[in-house]
Amino acid sequence: MTLEQVHSGWAEPTPTAVLVLADGTVLYGHGIGAESQLAGEVCFNTAITGYEEILTDPSYAGQIITFTFPHIGNVGTNEEDIETVSMAASSGVRGVVLRTDVTQPSNYRATRHLDQWLKARGIPGITGIDTRALTALIRDKGMPNAVIAHRADGVFDIEALKAEARQWPGLEGMDLVPGVTAPQRYGWDETPWEWGAGYGRRDDGKFHVVAIDYGVKRNILRLLAGAGCKITVVPATTPAEDILALKPDGVFLSNGPGDPAATGDYAVPVIRALIEKDVPTFGICLGHQMIGLAVGGRTLKMHQGHHGANHPVKDLTTGKVEITSMNHGFAVDRETLPANAVETHVSLFDGSNAGIALSDKPVFSVQYHPEASPGPRDSHYLFDRFVEMMGKHKAA
Repeated sequence: MTLEQVHSGWAEPTPTAVLVLADGTVLYGHGIGAESQLAGEVCFNTAITGYEEILTDPSYAGQIITFTFPHIGNVGTNEEDIETVSMAASSGVRGVVLRTDVTQPSNYRATRHLDQWLKARGIPGITGIDTRALTALIRDKGMPNAVIAHRADGVFDIEALKAEARQWPGLEGMDLVPGVTAPQRYGWDETPWEWGAGYGRRDDGKFHVVAIDYGVKRNILRLLAGAGCKITVVPATTPAEDILALKPDGVFLSNGPGDPAATGDYAVPVIRALIEKDVPTFGICLGHQMIGLAVGGRTLKMHQGHHGANHPVKDLTTGKVEITSMNHGFAVDRETLPANAVETHVSLFDGSNAGIALSDKPVFSVQYHPEASPGPRDSHYLFDRFVEMMGKHKAA
């Protein structure tokens, strides 16, 4: 057989998915998940485990997630690791970019293949991408706007996709909280997962916490319940007077997506009113940024953001270093904070602000995700710190 005959017998697989960046870069691969076409901002996540938690984190609304770890999906998915409060709701993730094809599930907890799970949640995906090269591009040029498209027939209008990617407005100035917040008030009683027992329940609690839902994750609420709190979750637009009418011992400000300055238009006045009333307040991620804005600071768009479960942070109040889970594309600008907003935590990757506390009010917050879903458990102490703060305030 001649070389020409060998070549003529090769059948190159037809690409069934494409990722088109706003600068015109076109990346072809194999499609998984939903057959759809969505625009978003491309970010990269360095976590090795926890992909199901990441893909159901409402903070990722409007984003296409590139996993730097090549073997994503190999332990399948299950119904216990979803982080959106509503099991049926979409987290807002626009797509997922993977290096290798997804294998059959290899974990005893798995109930579904990642491909079927993505289809059920309406998330398109692409495999076969050189994710290291894409990550290097993001590190050099910043997080690009893009369109991810999956079609089984492999027919794509590339020029139209390029135009859509260019025209997508991006996350700056975009308030995405309305798409992920709770539609109404509800109570929460589920406690953290335990080996052999699963999730528990708490009938009551020593402290009543009102959690303002900007896109809250389940495990945050579980850890608050596990720390001894009775929890009432309220929508993001709930007025301060309605929150105070619930007579909370403390208020929790949740994580969430989008540009904090845009969300701040309606969230900041509420938070300022709570601070003025000396209500113990704890914020995480977007909640941290909301506190920064409420005290007069500003937020800024980051070049590549922080997305992963291996980010070192130093607690300046103790001198200890903790490994944390992070997911944010905006940050509090420490140079704009007032004197009473003391920096408590700092990222050891780039020196950006990772936590503040008010010196004259019972208020503190962190930029990262201490609930360990996904990620390490180094930061669980923050929930105890919040409970201790409420106890001291209640006793005063």
